[in-house]
Amino acid sequence: MATTELARLQAGASQIGCPLDVWQGDQLMAYMALLAKWNRVYNLTAVREPAEMLTQHLLDSMSIAPPLRRHTGGAAARLLDVGSGGGLPGVVLALVMPELDVTCVDAVAKKTSFIQQVALELRLPNLHAAHSRVESLNAGAFDIVVSRAFASLADFTRLTRHHLAPAGVWLAMKGRHPDDEIAALPADLNVFHVEQLDVPGLAAERCALWIRPSQDTP
Repeated sequence: MATTELARLQAGASQIGCPLDVWQGDQLMAYMALLAKWNRVYNLTAVREPAEMLTQHLLDSMSIAPPLRRHTGGAAARLLDVGSGGGLPGVVLALVMPELDVTCVDAVAKKTSFIQQVALELRLPNLHAAHSRVESLNAGAFDIVVSRAFASLADFTRLTRHHLAPAGVWLAMKGRHPDDEIAALPADLNVFHVEQLDVPGLAAERCALWIRPSQDTP
């Protein structure tokens, strides 16, 4: 079964445009095994079947890696994953984009303890966990602030604005195009790109919204 799942992961990653080397494939499978193990005790995610975890967590999180790499040009960058839960998408991004220095913040201690364990067991020096409410976090400025299932766009940007570097951007993963949420954003924020995401095996709409303060718009 593990061999089949690894093959599905590799095929899905290639389809997304994020091909994996052997180490990355093995590490992602090890992360999924840790998530399933801890989930039995700590209820980190409602998704419990390995096949569903692979699609709904690993591949879904990985779907923003190609857009991120286009944005950074492959250069080193600091990324903050807000409301990371069990490390999604932060852990996946730290694995497939080693040039990123990823901090996962969550208000629930058991979730950040899990991410710290993942960083230790998978030997990921570019992955960090912070147990804090994001508005109280003291971690400096980030080039990219990401959320996958955290809050409305207005709340996401309001609570994290002080973490954004001068030329930084927000990247919010959503389902359907959130017209109402975009309309509720402050006038000084600019949704400068909406990216449709195609997640292999996921029968649901997914998109990513790129946001920045309007004064940073060329």
